[in-house]
Amino acid sequence: MNQRVDTAHSELILGGQKSGKSRRAELLARSWLAQSPAHEAVLIATAQPWDEEMRERIAHHQADRAERVPGLRTAPEPLRLAEALANHSQPRTLVVVDCLTMWLTNWLMPVENIEQNKALAHALPAQLAMFLIAIEEMPGPVVLVGNEIGLGVIPLGRETRAFVDALGRLNQDVARVCERVTFMAAGLPFSLKGRP
Repeated sequence: MNQRVDTAHSELILGGQKSGKSRRAELLARSWLAQSPAHEAVLIATAQPWDEEMRERIAHHQADRAERVPGLRTAPEPLRLAEALANHSQPRTLVVVDCLTMWLTNWLMPVENIEQNKALAHALPAQLAMFLIAIEEMPGPVVLVGNEIGLGVIPLGRETRAFVDALGRLNQDVARVCERVTFMAAGLPFSLKGRP
């Protein structure tokens, strides 16, 4: 568990559900914190507690994270990631965003009402552009976690296909601006871009 890994200025970690994405991000945060007593780490959490199951899941993740990486602070931000990166990034602070898939879900499929869905979907391109610029301009390191969901069969339903397409484009855009891209499978990291 005390494995040390080098931190890139920006790393995108992709994989399927329970592939080890968040654990890799935690490993990077733990390694960063161990390098210097002046180092800090903050996790920007994008999930929202929509229902009881999600509230339990979030509480479970928070408890597990606190045990594995005690120095990792949590800052919830479901929508405005560019602002959150600007607010938390410092040269000695590692920022982890977990996860981009939930962030995109919050923009494209909010649970409140249909009119809000339309307004948010219309605002997403500008938010995405600001987010990509924020990644490139961060003074400190950033680790971004997201799902790769485009490896299976083509899903039924227009909305689901549109979401899979949008997530694929988001992953490509973020991978383009990140120094390192890592794909996780069965808890193992595979380097797609940059030095592992």
